[in-house]
Amino acid sequence: MESGKPPVLKSDTGAAPMLNQQLPPAQIIGLLQEIAPAETKAGVTLQKFSSFEYTAGAKTVAVVCEPNGGQVKAKISMAAAAAPEAYAAPAPAAEANYVPPAAVEPEINLLLRKMFKGGASDLHMTSGHKPMIRKHGDMEDLPGEPVISQDRMRLLLDEIIPPHNNTQFQELHDTDFAHEIPKLARFRVNVFMDRFGMGAVFRQIPMDIVTAEKMELSKEILDLCFLSKGLVLVTGPTGSGKSTTLCALVDYINRHRKDHIITIEDPIEFVHNKKNCLINQREVHIHTKSFSQALRAALREDPDIVLVGEMRDLETIAIAIETAETGHLVFGTLHTTTAASTVDRIIDQFPSDRQSQIRTMLATSLKGVIAQTLCKKIGGGRVAAMEVLFVNNAISNLIREGKIYQIPSIMQTAKKQGMTVLNDVLFKLVVDKVVEPEEAYIKCVDKAPFAAMLKGKGIELNMAEVEE
Repeated sequence: MESGKPPVLKSDTGAAPMLNQQLPPAQIIGLLQEIAPAETKAGVTLQKFSSFEYTAGAKTVAVVCEPNGGQVKAKISMAAAAAPEAYAAPAPAAEANYVPPAAVEPEINLLLRKMFKGGASDLHMTSGHKPMIRKHGDMEDLPGEPVISQDRMRLLLDEIIPPHNNTQFQELHDTDFAHEIPKLARFRVNVFMDRFGMGAVFRQIPMDIVTAEKMELSKEILDLCFLSKGLVLVTGPTGSGKSTTLCALVDYINRHRKDHIITIEDPIEFVHNKKNCLINQREVHIHTKSFSQALRAALREDPDIVLVGEMRDLETIAIAIETAETGHLVFGTLHTTTAASTVDRIIDQFPSDRQSQIRTMLATSLKGVIAQTLCKKIGGGRVAAMEVLFVNNAISNLIREGKIYQIPSIMQTAKKQGMTVLNDVLFKLVVDKVVEPEEAYIKCVDKAPFAAMLKGKGIELNMAEVEE
C-alpha cells in the first residue's frame, strides 16, 4: 500500500490493483494500527519506521511501514515468501534479541540483477516493449523477459520511486533519482513519459570505485588534485564516463589530502567513505533545492574542495567561477566535446555585456579541462579517449583576449606539459589496435585531418561502414 495510490496485490503471476480507491496516509496508518500488537501500536505513525508480525489462524504475515515526509508505504508479506523460521513468532525469552524480518525486495531488482550479471551498463524499459540493455555500447534485448505492459511498468517503478520524485514526475513527466541494491550496485534512474506510456533508464554505478591508478590517469592530470584553488572541468557527451573520472579524482584526493570535500549531485552516484578527507555528499531535491543554492551555501560550510555534478545554468556557472576565485578547488562537468568548445560554452552562457568580465575571471580561475569520449574496443569493452587542456600563460592570454580558436594550436605545441588533442589520442588507439579506425573516425571532431593521419600511416578507412 502507498498513500495516494490504490493498494496492490502481488503474486507469482504478477501484480494487480485490488481497488480503484486511492488510500490517504491516515487510512493506511489506521489499518496497520488495527492489526499491530499492543506494544507496537503506538509506534505505527507517520513519523517513524516500524515493523511487526500479525498472525491470523495458521497464517503469519510480516508488516513493514515506511513513512516519508507525510507520505507512507506499507508492505504486508506472507511468511512463506522467506524462510519460515525467519517469520516465526519470537519466544518471550528471545524478544530482546529479535530482529524484524527484512522487507521483500522490489520486483525491479530481479531485472537489475540480471542486467548486472550480464555485464551491461544500462537497463532500458519502455511500456509495450521488452526490456533492453546496453552492453559494450550496443543495445540488445534482456534475455528471457516478456513485453512490459503499461500497468506492470507503473507497478514496477512505483515500488522504488521516492515520494518527492513521484510528485515531480506527476508535474513534469520525468524525474531523476538513485536506487541501490545493497552489496551489488547503485543505479542512476530516469523515469519519463513517451508515446508508449511510462518508461525508465537505469545506469549502473559500481559499488567499487574505479581508482585513478586503474584508469591510468597521467601524472599531469593527478597534479590537478593538489591545487589549492581553481576550476577543473570534466566534459563530454552523455554516457562518456565523466562521473567515473570525477569519482576517481575525488577518491585520489580522499587518499592523498586531509581536507573537507563537498559534492553536489543529482542524484548521488558513487558513494565516498571517509579516508583522509571528510566528504559531505548532498543530493539536489533531497538535501538541497538546486545546484546554485547548494553551491552558494557551500561557501559557509568551510570546504577546501567542491564538486558540482552538473553546471547546467548561468547562475551555477557564475557561482562556481567565483568559488574558484575565492580560494577553493572546484570540480564540475559540462556536456561539451572538446576543451576549446568548453571555454566557448561557458563564455556564451553570459550576456554580451558580461562576457569580457567572465573571460578575465576564467583566464585566472580555469586550471584544466578533461574532454573525454568513450570508444568501443576491439574484442569488446570500451576505452576513454581524453583530450586534456592545462591553462598555462599562453592559454590564459588567449582566453582573456577572446582568441579561443587558437587554443588547439597551443595544445599541439605543449604536449610536453601533458596536453593532448583528441585526434592524436584516437590515432594512437587505432595504431595500437585498441579501436577500429571507423569507430575512431566517428568519435573524432576534426574528421578531415584525422582521415589524412590514417592515410599517412597506410590505414584504410571503410567509409561504407562509417556511413552504415
